[in-house]
Amino acid sequence: MHQEQRDLTRRLLREHDIDAALFAHPHSVTWLTGFTAPVQAGLNPFAGGPALVWYAGGRFTLFVSDVYAALAEPFSQEPDGAVVTYLGYTVDAPIDAPRHLRKALQARWLADGIGRASVGVEINDIPAAIYALLSEMSSKADLPQAVDGLLLPARMVKSAEEIEKLRANFRLTDIGHAAARAAVRPGVREIDIWTAAEAAIQQAAGQRVPVTNDCIVGYREINFTGWPLDLPVRAGDSVIVDLSTIQHGYWSDSCATYVAGEPSSLLRELHAVISATLAYGAGLLRPGAVASDIDRGLRKFIADAGYAPYTHHSGHGVGVSGHEAPRIVPYNREVLAPGMVIMLEPGIYFPGKTGLRLEDAFLITETGAEQLTQHDKGMTGAI
Repeated sequence: MHQEQRDLTRRLLREHDIDAALFAHPHSVTWLTGFTAPVQAGLNPFAGGPALVWYAGGRFTLFVSDVYAALAEPFSQEPDGAVVTYLGYTVDAPIDAPRHLRKALQARWLADGIGRASVGVEINDIPAAIYALLSEMSSKADLPQAVDGLLLPARMVKSAEEIEKLRANFRLTDIGHAAARAAVRPGVREIDIWTAAEAAIQQAAGQRVPVTNDCIVGYREINFTGWPLDLPVRAGDSVIVDLSTIQHGYWSDSCATYVAGEPSSLLRELHAVISATLAYGAGLLRPGAVASDIDRGLRKFIADAGYAPYTHHSGHGVGVSGHEAPRIVPYNREVLAPGMVIMLEPGIYFPGKTGLRLEDAFLITETGAEQLTQHDKGMTGAI
């Protein structure tokens, strides 16, 4: 599980002359180990902090509260992996999971004989008490050094294992879109459409799956992003439905715009323009393409059609987070490579009146791109 990611991390640490490292960002933890906490409503109250991954001596050790022991157990079967759990919930003493986490990490540090080794730490995400512990245990000449962002470039190109996890998530969003499309009719509310999509996804997955992003009727003043509310959909209204699922620690993304009843001539025109823009953008996706060139091309395509380009990004990578590199934005000169998974999402918006956005996912191949999302992006919902 995620062996390629750990091998690459070893090489990166050697290149930076780092002997040991502590990774604290949730995305780093998932990328390195495959572990992800089943979190929808915040960190478990019986955890001493986020899951941590300690690297030393060629091995990776995952630190989690004992409430996650079963979920973490598969990583302990990896030849270069280990799991350390610490006391979280108990009825026998006051709950003090942070202290138990510190003690567990200190014990592993001493067992690994780190001493004056060069230690890297994802400082931006590590609990302050853990950083203080590492500082105390390091010599003043060898304080922990920040390695925040070290793994980000490596995360852009997905392994075969990661791509299969992403495909499974895109299948779920395809199911969600079919349910949302069927739910769009005059008289329903945004939240009704969202609930239909979410329920279909949960039923297909056979378990609770986080679902996020947008469900917005076109007459909203801010009508390109927003949570579903108690807002009614009227005949002829556009509804942007943008769905992401999070399963196995990986995200999907996708968007379509549906219309309650018969689309107006304006919406038909917008849909034709954005469909053509998305197809044009897909044709630009290939190894060696530059992110900012793709962004510029999509915006120009819409401007040439006589419409104001959108103010948000043209797309982004997706993986252990919903938005990761490479971002398809004006400033970014990163170059596409085989194995990257890229979202493209052009749109046209008239605040307070109507809006339309379409989004697909693409796997960059050796010769071009493979479309991963298969949801029907036609406009008409149930009538």
